[in-house]
Amino acid sequence: MDNVIEKKDRIVISVDAMGGDHGVSVIVDGLQKASLRHQNLEFLIHGNKNHILEHLEKKPKLHAISTIVNCRTTIEMEEKPSVAIRNGKDSSMWSALAELSNGKANIAVSCGNTGALMAMAMLQLRKAPGINRPAIAVLWPARNSRGFNIVLDAGADIKADADDLLQYALMGVAYARDGFDIQKPKVGLLNVGTEIHKGRNELHEASLNIAANQQSNGFEFVGYLEGSDIPSGKADVIVTDGFTGNVALKTGEGTASLIRELLKESLSQSIASRLGAILSISSLKQLNKKIDPRNVNGGIFLGLNGIVIKSHGGADAIGVAAAINLAHQLEILGFSRKLTSKFNRYS
Repeated sequence: MDNVIEKKDRIVISVDAMGGDHGVSVIVDGLQKASLRHQNLEFLIHGNKNHILEHLEKKPKLHAISTIVNCRTTIEMEEKPSVAIRNGKDSSMWSALAELSNGKANIAVSCGNTGALMAMAMLQLRKAPGINRPAIAVLWPARNSRGFNIVLDAGADIKADADDLLQYALMGVAYARDGFDIQKPKVGLLNVGTEIHKGRNELHEASLNIAANQQSNGFEFVGYLEGSDIPSGKADVIVTDGFTGNVALKTGEGTASLIRELLKESLSQSIASRLGAILSISSLKQLNKKIDPRNVNGGIFLGLNGIVIKSHGGADAIGVAAAINLAHQLEILGFSRKLTSKFNRYS
């Protein structure tokens, strides 16, 4: 895909403004937050022109760096990917991906239907050379200096054989190294236990394949990990199939939300607890920041000829801004070009 973006110093993000659970206003608010942080952003915003313009006109600086692409339809969250492909050529999701495919944008971002987004992305961008199954890589809050680990696949495809899991590991290593400057990533394979005899045959074969590739690809394989190890510092990249990864992701998000709610409830039960909360407000803010999944929102589709970021459907403005911040960081690092060159080695 040739890059035809003329403003070399600008980063153009193609945004599906109609996806997500909270409507256009949240998307626009998120773009506003990200644009205040990064001065070289431009946006192609796809969706209902009148709805988008209503919110953009309240933010003149954002309006000045945005172009609205009017679209007649929206892909609904419950829509089957096959139906979306058949009937969605006039949708905001299709249009956002088309601008990436034709070189008018650097990266595409959507909060919409994951299955439809992956199906449309594969159709428009095509799989990168040598890739069997694309994967969704997410950032997971963790106890390390970065504050997160990389987990993939988080739901692009519920099936994965041993060869797929090896490719996920290699893609995750490339993401860790070129996206976050982790020079020798530690890779773990998610299993029901760390003992060598546990798990499916595909996992046993994958563990041997991943171990055999660690030296030539510059990473360290740390073996099997359990679910409780995902937020630990044992691995930088955690590999699993899309079914398991997506269930784990949603479980983690729900647990983080529960902890915040229970903590808030506990700290408001008495005068003493409220006083303690006031005295501990700085520490509580730090805790909330570390466990808040919104701050690491944005799953990247790996294995395509172009970078697509899937924001959580329920993301608020903070989450949307985090997805845009991730897009900005990856483009500054030239991640797409580096990843494509690595994929060519796998073909």
